[in-house]
Amino acid sequence: MSESELFVEMTEAEHPAPEHTDSSLEAEKARSASLWTDAWRQCRVRPLFWVCSFIIFVLVLAAFFPSLFTSADPRECSLENSLLRPSKDHWFGTDLQGCDYYARVVYGTRVSISVGLLVTFGATIVAIVGGSIAGYYGGLSDTLIARLTDVWFSIPTLLGGIVLLTVLDDVFGNRGIPQVSLVLIIFVWPTQLRHVRSAVLTVKENDFVDAARSLGASNFRIITRHLLPNAITPVIVYATITVGVVISAEATLSFLGVGLRLPSISWGLMISNADDRILTSPHLLLFPGLVLSITVFAFILLGDVLRDALDPKLR
Repeated sequence: MSESELFVEMTEAEHPAPEHTDSSLEAEKARSASLWTDAWRQCRVRPLFWVCSFIIFVLVLAAFFPSLFTSADPRECSLENSLLRPSKDHWFGTDLQGCDYYARVVYGTRVSISVGLLVTFGATIVAIVGGSIAGYYGGLSDTLIARLTDVWFSIPTLLGGIVLLTVLDDVFGNRGIPQVSLVLIIFVWPTQLRHVRSAVLTVKENDFVDAARSLGASNFRIITRHLLPNAITPVIVYATITVGVVISAEATLSFLGVGLRLPSISWGLMISNADDRILTSPHLLLFPGLVLSITVFAFILLGDVLRDALDPKLR
């Protein structure tokens, strides 16, 4: 045996190659693909999944393409048509200014869906970054982030939202979609962050993480390529539910007079303007309230369906 061959054998004996490294990574990919395949099989046989998906699809269409659902201008009003009851000319009746109420409900979808998606997206990004750092690195970073979320949980969401929106109104002189979305993001991210942290802590204990680390993968690569793809399922479920919760929160703030303001078209504003005419003109409260409830329930129930499909323990 030559000296070079002897040296190679001694090196391999002292530093053996990681066993099952490639197989661990391949198993990770197979398990992830199997999870989504099984989830799709679970979802497609449930009527509730299709009902909720159809409702949300129609709502998104109404939000971005309202002209597909009505040709009426929601801001074209006539006092001669004030407070008309529902009819073939005005399906949902008219409001106090004589505006077509069906058109206003349709155009109000844009505000609610926009706020819901913006807030959920922003809060999810914050939660993924903070939860990944806390769950993966642990130690001081985990302690600091955990204490920060505890402080945030101690602040009443509604009261905090009212105070912040009042301050922003004084600073910017306006309460539009960006201001309302920013305030809601501030109070939504802590719950999502805890979900991300918990999922990362669970996934971090798997063999494929050790395999990736033994191959020299950086912490950033491990988090983005191995941890997050396998910890994303609870994030998706909670994000879906969050959209409905945020839409309800925006309507509540607008109803209280601290959210969006005129000339914005919001379901919350419409309900607020109808509170003193419930008995004489019940359609002013009925239609925006009904559409708001259907929207919130659709997102929440879809989140429940996704949770049942993506969590093997619930099958």
